[in-house]
Amino acid sequence: MIVKADAAELNQKLTKVDAVKVLHLINGEHFSGAERVQDLLATALPQFGYEVGFACLKPKKFPQVRTSDTPLMELNMKSKFDIGCYKRVVSMVQEHGYQILHAHTPRTLMIASMAAKKLGCPLVYHVHSPVGRDSNRGLMNRLNTWMEKFSLRRVDRMVCVSNSLSRYMEQLGHPAESLSVVANGVSPVPDAAPRSAAQGVWTIGTMALFRPRKGTEVLLDALKILKDKNVKVTLRAVGPFETPEYESEIHNHVERLGIADMIQWTGFQTDVDRQLDLMDVFVLPSLYGEGLPMVVLEAMANAVPVVAANVEGIPEAVRDGVDGLIFQPANAEDLAQKLAALIGDGDAWTGMSRSALERQRSCLSDTAMAKGVGAVYDELI
Repeated sequence: MIVKADAAELNQKLTKVDAVKVLHLINGEHFSGAERVQDLLATALPQFGYEVGFACLKPKKFPQVRTSDTPLMELNMKSKFDIGCYKRVVSMVQEHGYQILHAHTPRTLMIASMAAKKLGCPLVYHVHSPVGRDSNRGLMNRLNTWMEKFSLRRVDRMVCVSNSLSRYMEQLGHPAESLSVVANGVSPVPDAAPRSAAQGVWTIGTMALFRPRKGTEVLLDALKILKDKNVKVTLRAVGPFETPEYESEIHNHVERLGIADMIQWTGFQTDVDRQLDLMDVFVLPSLYGEGLPMVVLEAMANAVPVVAANVEGIPEAVRDGVDGLIFQPANAEDLAQKLAALIGDGDAWTGMSRSALERQRSCLSDTAMAKGVGAVYDELI
């Protein structure tokens, strides 16, 4: 017993000494899906021999709410074209011995590519969403696509969070051999268990950084349809709005539909599992621009069936009729029909709750995600 304990302690010390240090460059102004990926990787990668640090370009929300305690340097980038901060990244790499740079957005990629060129170190780019259709602002989409394409010339490997994103990058002309698919993952919820179907009024939940591409209007229209059909539901909407202007648009839409009394807006919440535990079904009505949404996986980890739009990587996680239901994007009638069918069939709901939980634990965990990213690093070093 003593020999085993000593060996384990020695192995732990050797792993810490031998760990390869990776610097992740992140935006930092929000804490949505991509930021959750970065936070989870920081805690899960060490078991595969990689130690993570953060360089945060716009340190607003991320430094405040992250759960990892890895080193974080605030760069305070003044604008999209404030490229001078790459020199601070170079200094950070040299001072702390980082061996790989890992970027997560077009903006961080621009800075990381300049630093990687100066340092001569490997560069990884995580493709979280198709930037060419990431928002409803065409000029911004084109600018981000150009910025991404220009900076990708110096990238050694791209990590795509879904097969659909990998195909998207190939269509843009990036060679298949530079692309690796590593599905997003979340931490299993230890006490999660399949549930029984709700009795009485069902709680429909949604969670997002609310912005036009998230399709919130579609969900509100579906809520109105359910009300008119006398299907008893409420909506729990968790998350902040991207802009005050869009928040005003949504609340005006709610008033026009006459459904204000059916909705609870919670704002940003850090207790994701607690919020999901209050929902009977989770809805993601995105119109476009998804890779593999973390919030869908978090719902599955809490045994909450998902009803989601047929957008890009979503059907790769949610199997229609097995872990949840898939509806046509921007189609409120289809969404309302799917919700009504699920609410009216408690046995189907229970089966989906069980299947969603099992699927997340088997292949969509944070450990599986970190193992895949670690394998990409292994190939580079």
